[in-house]
Amino acid sequence: MTVSKSLIVAAAVAILGFAAPADAQSYPTRPVKIVSPFPPGSAIDIISRVVADKLTQGLGQPVVVENRPGAGGNIGATVVAQSTPDGYTVLITSSAIAAAPGLYKTMNYDPVTDFAAVTPIGVLPNVLVVAPNNSKGIKTVADLVAYAKKNPGKLTYASAGTGSATHMSDEKFRVTAGFEAVHVAYKGTPEAMTDIMGGNVDYMFTTMASGIPLILGDKLVALSVGSAQRSPLLPNVPTTGEAGVRDADYALWAGMFVPAKTPREVVTRLHSEVTKAVQQPDMKERLAKLGADPMLATPEQFATQVKDEIASNIELIKKAGIQAN
Repeated sequence: MTVSKSLIVAAAVAILGFAAPADAQSYPTRPVKIVSPFPPGSAIDIISRVVADKLTQGLGQPVVVENRPGAGGNIGATVVAQSTPDGYTVLITSSAIAAAPGLYKTMNYDPVTDFAAVTPIGVLPNVLVVAPNNSKGIKTVADLVAYAKKNPGKLTYASAGTGSATHMSDEKFRVTAGFEAVHVAYKGTPEAMTDIMGGNVDYMFTTMASGIPLILGDKLVALSVGSAQRSPLLPNVPTTGEAGVRDADYALWAGMFVPAKTPREVVTRLHSEVTKAVQQPDMKERLAKLGADPMLATPEQFATQVKDEIASNIELIKKAGIQAN
């Protein structure tokens, strides 16, 4: 019996048509890499490593973290956006990804079209810190604002990079309080806080994860928490609103993304594993020690959140006159 050439072609097309879903359903078959676009020791790096441990268990394959810091998270994001969309290179980044479109006239990626949103992981309040014996004598938010208004442009504030979530927190506070100060951008939070402690820069909004050890060690003083509610880690520290600057909240979150065109089955698998992980008691405890609360949302809900934040950040960036370095 002979088989026609057309039947052979039809069979081949059918096999190829089913190959991608089958591969996606068997995902992963080799190690997975999480790119963290911020330095070791930063909040996003710490969260990336916590998630990597859980995913190693859930996926049954090693999950490793690679740091690619710089440009407010854009270097690492570009690496992932340009990687093969197969689920083996993923991005865990901060809400800085939603600030980038308002900052850069040209970018090597688009956070909406070049990525598929997988899931949020957690929301982290920032904390406003100064050195204990700072040269300006600042001990409260009121002190800081009063000095800044009396001495326009004399205060300096640090961030983990232009457009980073720490920078956006700084700017939301500064614009809302209505004063001028000089921004000093660093490659990451640890370097910025070193200069805060050394008196080279006056203040910054840092992450709880990075700030708590230094605050508890009396190397930094917490003036306020940049969220709507006080943090259980710093129950005696007021929110920025309670301290007199209302509507200055800025949400720092961590979330997972993969390159656009990653198979839907892979996105679903990653979303499922991360969602299960953040609801486990030990994971909740580890996030709580970072000052983070788990966030739950579908990929579609998370994608909508990112789009909405891009629009609001563009407005803030225009008001603050922020320009990327």
